[in-house]
Amino acid sequence: MLARHKLYINRKASILTQPTAKFLTGDLMRHVVIMSLSASFGLVSIFLADFADLYFISLLGKKEMAAAVGFAGTLIFFNMSIMIGLMIAMSALASQRIGRGEGDEARRIATSVAVNAVMIGIASGSVFWLCAPDFMEFLGASGETRDLAVRYLRIILPTAPISALAMVCSGLLRAHGDARRAMNATLAVGIVNAILDPIFIFGFSMGLEGAAYALVAARFAMLFFAVYPVIKYYGGFAPFDAAHFRKDFRPIYAIAGPAILTNIATPIGLAVVTRAIAPYGDAAVAGYAVIGRLSPLAFCVIFALSGAVGPIIGQNFGARDYGRVRETLTKAMLFTGVYTLFMWAVLFLMNGFIADQFGLMDSGRNLVFWFALIVAPLFFFNGVLFVSNAAFNNLNRPLWSTLLNWGRNTIGIAPFVWLGAEWAGAPGVIIGQGLGGVFFAGLGVWLGFRLIDDYENGRQDPKKGWKIKLMRDRPAPPFSTS
Repeated sequence: MLARHKLYINRKASILTQPTAKFLTGDLMRHVVIMSLSASFGLVSIFLADFADLYFISLLGKKEMAAAVGFAGTLIFFNMSIMIGLMIAMSALASQRIGRGEGDEARRIATSVAVNAVMIGIASGSVFWLCAPDFMEFLGASGETRDLAVRYLRIILPTAPISALAMVCSGLLRAHGDARRAMNATLAVGIVNAILDPIFIFGFSMGLEGAAYALVAARFAMLFFAVYPVIKYYGGFAPFDAAHFRKDFRPIYAIAGPAILTNIATPIGLAVVTRAIAPYGDAAVAGYAVIGRLSPLAFCVIFALSGAVGPIIGQNFGARDYGRVRETLTKAMLFTGVYTLFMWAVLFLMNGFIADQFGLMDSGRNLVFWFALIVAPLFFFNGVLFVSNAAFNNLNRPLWSTLLNWGRNTIGIAPFVWLGAEWAGAPGVIIGQGLGGVFFAGLGVWLGFRLIDDYENGRQDPKKGWKIKLMRDRPAPPFSTS
């Protein structure tokens, strides 16, 4: 009787921890919509935390504080982009193993990614904490604005390893297809921050420092809601093994390295734009700070696409179902187009209201108007590029994402921003920023579908290589004389 009871417990535990590849069947548009919307709800809470900080700070009536949050936000985004790269690696590596039915391997690689995330969080947080004054000066902050930004950053940055661990655990939940619990983890950030912001800023009269401490508390909340379901529902992590940890470096950073480089390209591009806006004064910087927080909040679904679509692609790629991989890309781009049109209309109708809520005047108000009119619809091309990045990260070509994102955020921004500034001042800067991504989005789509065709027709080995195979690597056509 006791042996039978133990057998039942062991069987139940096995069922509980056995990963299910839920994206191998079912309607792909439904998977794309559910994963994107649930991931976006979580991202909304993170972006809403930033948005709430800026909103409550703007109520204090000091444009230097609003500008400081804008400058600091660029560096925080840079640090978060590093963590997103590791989250992408977690999602891609775990989802492929889940798709192949390798539950123990998925848990083992998850341990290695989590340890790497904490280590990098400690290193990056320390470097940014020490160099914060220099970074702020480089971005164009000076005087009181710079000092406020540095003070704000130095409260938040020590929690970088906490944020890193929470984010990779969220990526692991998505790899299992558990969109709801991954969403809950990120929702915790916005809820806790929204509650504590007014208490700390106004109730305790802490001002800008209160906003920073509220975000610190919110990150600890995210950690709890990300780690707990991983342990309870998916068997947690495998025990740490130094030999496996060293062995896992190559597959982890084959994806995480390019993904980190891919993601930090975005804050590099934002730094270029911030520096171009700075000469137009604190009012313009405050206006751009509002846009910088409004954009991811309004287009959170598009920002979520890369992480949300990745597990769908990863599981089907692991199962070698290339038709579903191709269809996932098509459905994701269709979804991007519909959502962009909807949000364009909303932003255009509400641009005046938004400017009023943040007390924007003159150049800041003008920036929000031009953003709503011209820049908002161009986010479709950002979404297409995010979908392409998800494909490359999960189809063993993460370096392609890196090259495209760096191209988009350097030669796709700098000349357009310069020309825009010459043509129309501060509004021209943000219009140039939006126009620069059109070419790279088209290139990403073409490369993505070509790569799927190559896998399907045996021209590329799914288990080997990270290089780009050129036309000369393809078999000669039947009519060739070679």
